[in-house]
This record gives sequence, C-alpha cells and structure tokens, in this order.
Amino acid sequence: MQDNDPPHSSASAVGVSRYGRIAAQLQRKIVDGEWPPGAAIPAESTLATEFGTALGTIRQAIAVLVQEGLLERVQGKGTFVRNGLTGASMMRFFRFRADADAADVAIPRSEILSCRAVRLEKSVATLLGLDTGARGLAISRRRWLDDKPRLLESIWLPLPRCEPLQRLPKAEWGDLLYPLLASQCGITIHRAVDEVTFRTLDADQAELLDLPDGHPCALVTRRAYDLQGNCAEYRLTQGDAYAFRYQADIR
Repeated sequence: MQDNDPPHSSASAVGVSRYGRIAAQLQRKIVDGEWPPGAAIPAESTLATEFGTALGTIRQAIAVLVQEGLLERVQGKGTFVRNGLTGASMMRFFRFRADADAADVAIPRSEILSCRAVRLEKSVATLLGLDTGARGLAISRRRWLDDKPRLLESIWLPLPRCEPLQRLPKAEWGDLLYPLLASQCGITIHRAVDEVTFRTLDADQAELLDLPDGHPCALVTRRAYDLQGNCAEYRLTQGDAYAFRYQADIR
C-alpha cells in the first residue's frame, strides 16, 4: 500500500528556489500534455539553454520530478515521462491461481454491470473535488479470471470530466479502466492510494461472486490521482478473503 498523503506540486516541495521554479514549469509541460506519458524529455543541455540556467540547476529540477514519480531516468537512454498506471495492479492483493507468478501478471476480464449518472454522497463528492450535491458516474463492474467471477467493484468518477464514458457502449470498455480514461477523457492516472479492510459479503454480492452468503471478503478502497494531483477515481473492490495476499519488502 502507498502512503496516504496527497501529491504536492513541485514548486511547493522546494519552495521558491530557482530549480524549484523550473521544476514547476517542467511539471506544467507534463500536465498540459506537451510531454505525454512515455515520451523522452529534451536533453539537459537543451533545457539549460531554454531556461538560461546552469546545467546543475536543470539536473536538480529534473531530480525533483523523478522523486515525485513524474519522470524516470533510463540508463543509457535518457529521461522519460512516466507512463500512467494501467489499473492492473489490483490483482497484487489476491492469489486465485496455484502459480503465484501467473497471478501477479493476470489481467482479469471485466464485465460492466451498470454505468449511470448519480447524485454523489457528500464524502465521495468531496474526494473527487466536486461540490455537495454534484453528479458523478457510478459504475458497477465484475472481474473474471479462469472463467470464474473473482472481484466485484463499485467505481465513482467525476462529471462532466468522464461524461464520454457514459455514452460509450459497454462492449467497448475493455478490461482496464485507466487506459480508457486516458483515451476517452484525457485523464492520466498517475498515482493511487489503496487501503485494505475486511468484512463479509451480503447475499447479492455473494451471488455475483459465486460465494456463500456472509462469506469473508477483502475490501480494497482506492483513491486514484491524475497528473494535477486531483482525485479522479474512488473505487471499492471486494474479493474472496481466503484468496487475499499481502507481501511487504521491509529493509
């Protein structure tokens, strides 16, 4: 799981230093799409000339964005804008196959049960940066693996930002949400915060997952953030608690 602190802008992270101001300008190029995910940024010498500053200052500015996860250095190739999250990471919490490695890379098939505009609860609207009483997109999704229903998800997205999804036929959604948000809504999911708790399934939930009524389940609560640091998704994922897995590398 990741920390619960919301992302901060580069400028606020380093005050009003010269390299901090440049980091904020570089960040704006990413947010505005001038440097799209996966693209290589210009050479440090080119940026130093563009900003009329020393090479060391540019390196400090780039280091800020690398630390924040917006950029990544690739040895021998250069510095690149990090690709957004794909949404496949949810499966790291569950082991549905005997082969652990296979479970790690599995992308479950997604079935959209419903997608509709609703008036959001106050807490959800606040998370999504919307006013009380605002409307959002409520999605119910079931995810399959090995021809068995494995996960049940409730997802809330902001309107009008995600209005294109409301008009998209369910058959065209595909298995991963985040690439869809990028292609249809121009939203790149940069960071997600997951929290895990446990509860039991009610009768309807259990039926959808082909499990007994009252069966224990793991509940993963996710808040996903875009490049601007805005919460762009609130999600509840339920899965068989007996298949839950947790691994931490503590050094």
